[in-house]
Amino acid sequence: MKVKVLCRNPDDYVRETKRDLQRVPRNYDPALHPFEVSREYTRALNATKLERVFAKPFIASLDGHRDGVNCIAKHPKSLSTVLSGACDGEVKIWNLTKRECSRTIQAHDGFVRGLCVRFCGTSFFTVGDDKTVKQWTMESPGYGEKVEPIRTILGKTVFTGIDHHVKEAVFATCGQQVDIWDEQRSTPMRSYAWGVDSISSVRFNPIETHILSSCGTDRSIVLYDKRKPTPLKKIILEMRTNALCWNPMEAFIFTAANENFNLYTYDMRYMDSPVKVHMDHVSAVLDVDYSPTGKELVSASFDKSIRIFPVHSGHSREVYHTKRMQHVTCVKWSADNKYVLCGSDEMNIRIWKANASEKLGVLSPRERAAHNYNQKLKEKFQHHPQIKRITRHRHLPRSIYSQIKEQQIMREARRKKDVNRRKHSKPGSVPIPSEKKKHVLAVVE
Repeated sequence: MKVKVLCRNPDDYVRETKRDLQRVPRNYDPALHPFEVSREYTRALNATKLERVFAKPFIASLDGHRDGVNCIAKHPKSLSTVLSGACDGEVKIWNLTKRECSRTIQAHDGFVRGLCVRFCGTSFFTVGDDKTVKQWTMESPGYGEKVEPIRTILGKTVFTGIDHHVKEAVFATCGQQVDIWDEQRSTPMRSYAWGVDSISSVRFNPIETHILSSCGTDRSIVLYDKRKPTPLKKIILEMRTNALCWNPMEAFIFTAANENFNLYTYDMRYMDSPVKVHMDHVSAVLDVDYSPTGKELVSASFDKSIRIFPVHSGHSREVYHTKRMQHVTCVKWSADNKYVLCGSDEMNIRIWKANASEKLGVLSPRERAAHNYNQKLKEKFQHHPQIKRITRHRHLPRSIYSQIKEQQIMREARRKKDVNRRKHSKPGSVPIPSEKKKHVLAVVE
């Protein structure tokens, strides 16, 4: 018969003196300590590496236009419908699930300058170089029927942009001035002019729906209230603003895409300096759009790339480019927060994932749990040097990479020049302007 006897050595658990620490037995088996910091760090590192391995953001290209794509509009009721206008006056309606064009309309002579869908989704408006605003039905005409607009308004000057009110039968156009139109009338309800230069873009605020903003070629951004006969406020920047977009979740916040390679996020109550400057592009920023959550924005640039910025970050978290993609003229974020669409000079519309490594399709509960756990791990260890380096690393085209280096040298040279000027001047005579305030020249009430 075998007898097993428990044997305990008092040296393993008894203190030698009263002042000693209590001896605690520990089992170092990894299976018993799955959430130890060193093991979680390894998991976070692996998750970060796998995220970069599986980052394949490009989904599809929609080709069919015969000239460069100039503007894109989302459908407010249908996720799978997108409209695009080209430089040859052609408007196409796309079905994104089938990735094909469902309808083509020869809308204007010359460029299609602006495109917007009515809030109910039954019709859409276009403006072009032929000085007309046209309203079209979303439904395809019956067999043998001619494609005709529902209404046509002939303006006195060329229209350069259009946007529709979120809830009412009202739309705004811009050109030599900003006009607000009722859909039932052929003359504008209100007209606003401040300065002599033309206005390139106009946008309604989706929350404070009476407010709208515009940007002009005289480097100005102007705010209007459609209940008032005169504009509210105007700021003049160092360089021209190409496009504007309001945050869909924060009523006072909007972002402007500027010619000086930066984007400026403003609070319309405090226009003397921007809330945040987003700076990563190496050429003029041509368009900007917010995600439906209001937490991120996407920008399109003349440097043949698009970038995704978190709202509170000055630098982009993602940059998308392809060898064939030329100057990107317009960009939109899909209403389900999953995709980004961009139109460029070489006649294509491209569909990208908003999160480059996201798995498309239905996730099983285990996959979702693992994904959520990995996200939390990456957040927890995001400031560790190795994880930070892997997360930030992106391959860039040689042209963009060399321009970034060149601009760093120029920025450093300007900084040294300012330091030397301050060093050899009377103390306090050369002020130190903040990065936010240096680009705003004037605020006019």
